[in-house]
Amino acid sequence: MEDAVSEVLRQWQRVHPDLDTLPIAVIGRLTRCATLLQQAADAPLVREGLARPEFDLLGALHRVGREMTPTRLARETFSSGAAVTKRLRRLEEQGLIERRADERDRRVAHVSLTEEGRRLIARLVPEQVGYEASLLAPLGADKQRGLADVLSELLVLLEGSLGGLPI
Repeated sequence: MEDAVSEVLRQWQRVHPDLDTLPIAVIGRLTRCATLLQQAADAPLVREGLARPEFDLLGALHRVGREMTPTRLARETFSSGAAVTKRLRRLEEQGLIERRADERDRRVAHVSLTEEGRRLIARLVPEQVGYEASLLAPLGADKQRGLADVLSELLVLLEGSLGGLPI
């Protein structure tokens, strides 16, 4: 059984027979998997009118369990400040979050879930995790744990060398 990256590797081997294509094999497959999973994994979110980055913001507020500043939310969700500001505006319009100005510094906002936002994310997280589990189920638990371990090693390595790059 071949994947979509196999043909790309063969093409590179024809053009550059001496080229070590192992990095392309790894990164190409990671990129393709990420794209496919992003499209597939967003299905339950789309039904709720949410994009993945908005779900991530709601999830961060839910799992941290207290209000946060947009700057902290950007760090928690690996997003830029501008992207968080735009997403917060949309979530506020939907009535899922609320912002309040800091008492000492009016330029600072504190963001929290509304009651509607809490109900939505509390219901949606188990559904989303269950859906994602069903996507990975054919691998089995042992392979999933092994893959998670290898990806964690890769992430630590990349964060150490690329961690300062903007997302």
